[in-house]
Amino acid sequence: MNAQSDERDEAVAGAASAPATGDVTTGAAQPAPEAERDDERELGSRAPHFIKRSRTLHISWQVGVFVVGLAVVGAGVAMLVLPGPGWVVIFAGMAIWATEFVWAQLVLRWTKRKVTEAAQRALDPKVRRRNIILTTIGLVIVAVLVGIYLWKFGFAMPWKIDE
Repeated sequence: MNAQSDERDEAVAGAASAPATGDVTTGAAQPAPEAERDDERELGSRAPHFIKRSRTLHISWQVGVFVVGLAVVGAGVAMLVLPGPGWVVIFAGMAIWATEFVWAQLVLRWTKRKVTEAAQRALDPKVRRRNIILTTIGLVIVAVLVGIYLWKFGFAMPWKIDE
């Protein structure tokens, strides 16, 4: 009887020192918040297991992923000067690379963290007020310049077009 109570006391002490991970009422585990899951996700290749078993196949897989990611990033860079969603395509290429390469995973984590911080700063009431004031001042300056141009030259375009 004494051995049983010692085991029960150790179990209770172990449960008390362990962090609670489940719901108190149901005992079911709750999923971690999205930000924690991304940061805790294991770095490295996400290739299927049968590809990772063969070194030659895994290297071939990585070369293929690199080439596809390079093509997508290259298209995104071209879209920076051509019509198209350049930055979105560049980040899509980085996401392709992040399926295999740790450096790309780290770059995407850093980028996501910085974008989240910028979004939180942009929602700050002081920053929003400053942005509204600066936008209003800019629009007033443009309106004054357009008014001066119209007062001085009238509604005439600065170039001559012969009809």
